[in-house]
Amino acid sequence: MRLSSGMQVEAATLPKRPRPDGSTWIVPGLGLDHAGVIATRLAQDDALRAARALAAQVAAGGQVAASCSAVFLLQAAGLLPGRCVTTSWWLAATLRQLEPACTVDADRMVCADGPISTAGAAFAQTDLMLHLLRTRFGVALADAVGRVLLIDGRHAQAPFVVPAMLANGNALVARLVARIEAALPNPPSVQTLADEFAMSQRTLSRHVREATGRSTLALVQSVRLNRARMLIESSRMTIDRVAEAVGYEDATALRRLMRKVSGTNPSQYRAAS
Repeated sequence: MRLSSGMQVEAATLPKRPRPDGSTWIVPGLGLDHAGVIATRLAQDDALRAARALAAQVAAGGQVAASCSAVFLLQAAGLLPGRCVTTSWWLAATLRQLEPACTVDADRMVCADGPISTAGAAFAQTDLMLHLLRTRFGVALADAVGRVLLIDGRHAQAPFVVPAMLANGNALVARLVARIEAALPNPPSVQTLADEFAMSQRTLSRHVREATGRSTLALVQSVRLNRARMLIESSRMTIDRVAEAVGYEDATALRRLMRKVSGTNPSQYRAAS
């Protein structure tokens, strides 16, 4: 099979009646970067056939793993109800709408629930593979591969969220993000945002959660943390100055929130830059 990059991979055609086994079937991302094209892609013949094969694989006691947009193929196969899963953070709200019977934890890099393993955005495929190596062959091998590839343990997508992309085509959320960013270091309260957009806090919260899977307050915090991360990575400002620039009285509050949301300290962003 020739890929779009010109590379080729050896492949075997999926039999009309595949024989499920005890192995793990790995489904990479489908190359979909917008929620609007998911339904069309999953309605195509090859996707329908793959979904049936994945469902049969799990029913026979096998395992499946998918990352990014491929998690929607597992949803189409009926494999997600009652399970905790993840996907690319900007597609999480769409997955929640399509499969309300599952728990979508968009902050996690990898989720494993029974025979189903899922991962977040594109490069989380690497984290997914390390997880599978760890569970099948042990911690030592997974850690050795991670060191060779210069990959540290990454457990959360939260540090990589870009607030503007959370809008995912939603005009209201895009305007909210722009309003919050323009107001820093004095971010507006949720009540102020609701008043400015002529709706109640409850209505505003419902619209934001439907579009992003997050609360309005979480959206405000995401904008502030994203600005803080950018300042830490791209400037020589002290952490205290960065905290002031995004509206915190001192660095302690910023450190506390970063540890809560992403499990990291502000200084770690500077060390990696």
